[in-house]
Amino acid sequence: MNFLNRVIVTTLPMIPKPIVGKISGRYIAGDTMDEAIKIIRQLQDEGCCATVDVLGEHITRKDEALAAVENYLQALDVIKAENLDCNVSVKLTQIGLQLDYNFCLENVIKLLEAAKARDNFVRIDMEDATCTTDTISIYKHLSARHDNVGLVLQSYMRRSRTDIDDLAKHVPHLNIRLCKGIYDESREIAYKDPEIIRSNFVSLLSRLFKAGAYVGIATHDERLVWHALELVEQLQVPKDKFEFQMLLGVDAQLRRIIINAGYKLRVYVPYGKHWYAYSVRRLKENPKIAGYIFSQFFSRQ
Repeated sequence: MNFLNRVIVTTLPMIPKPIVGKISGRYIAGDTMDEAIKIIRQLQDEGCCATVDVLGEHITRKDEALAAVENYLQALDVIKAENLDCNVSVKLTQIGLQLDYNFCLENVIKLLEAAKARDNFVRIDMEDATCTTDTISIYKHLSARHDNVGLVLQSYMRRSRTDIDDLAKHVPHLNIRLCKGIYDESREIAYKDPEIIRSNFVSLLSRLFKAGAYVGIATHDERLVWHALELVEQLQVPKDKFEFQMLLGVDAQLRRIIINAGYKLRVYVPYGKHWYAYSVRRLKENPKIAGYIFSQFFSRQ
C-alpha cells in the first residue's frame, strides 16, 4: 500500500457516506433481495453459484436479532421459490451472539432447520477476534446435530492451525471457508506479514484437505489459486470436495479463468441497508479503490 492510500484508508470514516456507497457499490448487490436475485441470475449465467449475506452485525437488541432471522428466512424462501443455486452466510453478532449465547444458538438452529427443509446450507461467518472462540463453539455444537452448516477460518489468525486440528477431531462433516482475514487484529494474535499469511493459507488448506474437509477456497490472489490447484493434484482431492469462492465485484477475469478450467466457483453476494461497515472493510482491503474514492471526492468539489 503506498503512503497516500494508507492515509486515505485511515481517514475513511471522514469521507461522506454517499460517496463511499457509490464507489463500494461494486461489492454490494443492493438494498433488497430482489436486487440480489438479479445479480445471482447473472452470475448463474456465467456458470457461478452464490451465497447471500443479509448485511448487518453487532446488533444491540433482541428484536433486531429476530428481525435479522426473519430476513434470512425470507431469503431462504426466495432462493427455493426462484430455484437459485445459492446458500446463505450469516454473522452471529447479527443474530445475538453479543447479547446472549443461548439466544444466538437458538436463532442459528432455527435458520439451519429452515435451510434443511429447503435443501439448503448455512455458512457461519467469522468476525473479529472477540467472537472467534464462541463462534467455533457454536459451530461444533451445531455440527454434531446438523450436516448443513459450515464455518469460516482465517489464515492470518495464529490460532487457526490449532482450531483446524481440534475441529477435525470433533466435527463429523467439516465444512470450512478458508480466507486470509480482513479485521484489524493485534500482532499477538494475527500475522501481519502478507507472505506469512499466504504461506499459512496454503498450510491450512493442506491440513483441511488431509482432514477430509470440504473447503471453500476463498481468495482473489492468483498465487493462492495456483497453490490450491497444486495441492489438489498432489493430494488427489476430488472436485466434489472443494470450491473456489470470491467476493462480488472483485477480479471477474480470474473468476472466468477458474470457471473455464472446470472448477466450481461461488460468489459472495451481500445486500441490505446495513452496508457501511462492510463497505469500509472491503475498501481497506483494497486500498487502490480507497484511493479512487479520494480522487472522486475532490474532483466533485
